[in-house]
Amino acid sequence: MHLLWQGKAPIYEALQKYKSMRVVPFDVPGHKQGRGNPELKEFLGEKCLSVDVNSMKPLDNLVHPVSVIKEAEALAADAFGAHHAFFMVNGTTSAVQAMIMSVCKQGDKIIMPRNVHRSAINALIISGAIPVYVNPGVNKNLGIPLGMSIDEVKKAIKENPDAKAIFVNNPTYYGICSDLRTITELAHQHNMYVLVDEAHGTHFYFGADMPVSAMAAGADMAAVSMHKTGGSLTQSSFLLISDRLSTGHVRQTINLTQTTSGSYLLLSSLDISRRNLALDGKNIFEKATSLANYGREEINKIGGYYAFSTELINGDSVFDFDRTKLSVHTREIGLAGIEVYDILRDDYGIQIEFGDIGNILAIISVGDRALALERLVSSLSEIKRLYMKDKTGMFDHEYINPEVVMAPQQAFYSEQHSVAIKDSAGCISGEFIMAYPPGIPILAPGERITEEIIDYIAYAKAKGSFLTGTEDMAIENIRIVEE
Repeated sequence: MHLLWQGKAPIYEALQKYKSMRVVPFDVPGHKQGRGNPELKEFLGEKCLSVDVNSMKPLDNLVHPVSVIKEAEALAADAFGAHHAFFMVNGTTSAVQAMIMSVCKQGDKIIMPRNVHRSAINALIISGAIPVYVNPGVNKNLGIPLGMSIDEVKKAIKENPDAKAIFVNNPTYYGICSDLRTITELAHQHNMYVLVDEAHGTHFYFGADMPVSAMAAGADMAAVSMHKTGGSLTQSSFLLISDRLSTGHVRQTINLTQTTSGSYLLLSSLDISRRNLALDGKNIFEKATSLANYGREEINKIGGYYAFSTELINGDSVFDFDRTKLSVHTREIGLAGIEVYDILRDDYGIQIEFGDIGNILAIISVGDRALALERLVSSLSEIKRLYMKDKTGMFDHEYINPEVVMAPQQAFYSEQHSVAIKDSAGCISGEFIMAYPPGIPILAPGERITEEIIDYIAYAKAKGSFLTGTEDMAIENIRIVEE
C-alpha cells in the first residue's frame, strides 16, 4: 500500500471544490441543494443536501469513470491489495450479484454453502446459474452453521468438475472463517473462480492479527461491506477483483443492475472511510478487537451466556475466528437470541445487530466505546436475573440441510399457487422465507418443504423473529411450485 497516496480522497475533494463554486443547479435532484425541501434540509442539514448532486464532468460518472471516481477506485484497490476496486452504491447485495453474474451464465454450476445471504440466491434466479450446495457443518452446542470443510469442497469439485466458481462466506455472521487459501488453491487447480462474500470482513484488510482477507488469499472477487465495519454510510460497499477478471466486463455486469444515479453522499463516504482505514486502520481495529475481547470476558463471567471465540477453531470448518464479532449463545438461560434482542432494545435502549433462535450478535467497530460495552454487559446480567428460565423445549439449531429439487430460477418463474405454510409439507417452495437479519434463507425457491422447516418457521415467529420473503406479508401462506 502506498501511504503517500492514501492521504488523498478525490471524490470528497471534488465535492468540496464544487461547493465552493456556488453553482446554480438546473439539473436533478429536484430539491436544488435543499431549497425545495426545507423540512429535509432541517433534518439532514444544509451541508449534506448541498452535495447530494448528480453526475457532471467535474464529479465524474460512476457508470463510466474517467477522472475523480477513477482515481478513487485506484486508491481503494491499492488500499485493499486488489487489481481493481469498484464503488458500489446498491449495497453489498449488488456486489454479490455482480460477482456471480460476471462468471456464471444460465446453466453454469457454482459451488456454494447453503447458508448464503439471499442476495447470492437472488443472483442465481437472475442469471440462471445452478447451485451445487456444500452443506456447512453445524456446531451442535451452539446450533450454528460453520464454514466450508475442505473435504466437502474437494468432493463438490470432484463431482462437478465443470463448475465455474466456488462461492465462500468469509466470515459468517457469527465470525466463523473457512480455510480460504486452500479453497482458492483447489479452485484454481480446477480452473474455477473464487468469489467471497466478505460483507463482514472489511477489517481483515487493515487490522493486525486478523483472519486472512480474500485478496491476500488469492481470491478472484470479494464483496466488502465498507458500511458494516469500515465507517461509511449504509448501502455503500466495494467490489474487489483480481487480475484474472476483465475490469471492463465486470463493470458492464455491475451496470446491468446498479443505479445510473450514484449517490455522491455514499461515494464520498467510501472515499473518506477508505482514507481513514488506510492511514489508521491498524489502531482502529486494535481498539475494536480489544473492546470485543473485554465484552466477551465480562459476559462469560455472568454465567449462562457463552460468548464464543477462537476456542472453536478446529483447523477446517472453523479455520479461524473474527474476534471483533461479539457473538453470544443465549439458550442456556432459557431465552432465544431474538428474545434477548427484543428485551435489550425495548427495556434497555440497546440495539444489537441481530438475535436468532439461539444467539445474539453485537457488531464492534470503529465507533464503539468502552462505556457502551459496559452498559451492554450489565444489561445482559440483569436480563439473566429477571428472565432466566428452563430451556426445555427450545429449538437447538439454526441450520436445516435443504432438499434441493430444482434450480432457483426454474422454481421462481414456474407456475405456482398459494397454500398455508402449515399445510405445505412435501411441496416445492416457489419463494423465500428468512429471518432478517441475517437474511439467510430458511427456505429458498426450488427446495422441498419439510415438517422440520414448518416447525422452525412457527417457532421463529412465536419467539418474535422478523420473517420476510413471502408474497404474503403475514407469512401465513407460501407459494408452491405446481408439479
